[in-house]
Amino acid sequence: QVQLVESGGGLVQAGGSLNLSCGVSGGTLSSYTMVWFRQAPGKERSFVAAISRSGGATYYLDSVKGRFTISRDNANNTVYLQMNSLKTEDAGKYYCAAERSFRDRIDPRSAMNPRSFRSWGQGTRVTVSS
Repeated sequence: QVQLVESGGGLVQAGGSLNLSCGVSGGTLSSYTMVWFRQAPGKERSFVAAISRSGGATYYLDSVKGRFTISRDNANNTVYLQMNSLKTEDAGKYYCAAERSFRDRIDPRSAMNPRSFRSWGQGTRVTVSS
């Protein structure tokens, strides 16, 4: 499995923006479906966004649609999560996850389940002040 390192978290005011990055090593990024999850204190890890191997398909949590954009640069082994119009409820630790996929598409049920993913980063914290 690949190794993942997230960065880009920080403190931002509500309405602000952050761009998270997930650096990938130890494998060919284009072979993996990539997903961002988040975990608020005292809560379970939950799905945010997913992107297919080529980047041709994306899938989002309803509450972040239109505000967040997931993208990937397979040549540079990096996955991004651009977060705009941040809300206090977006705060938490954000994790990227990877799973090898034989198809260049997203299975929402699988993508939304943390147990589908064997490769995880250490997370980057996002704090949103009101």
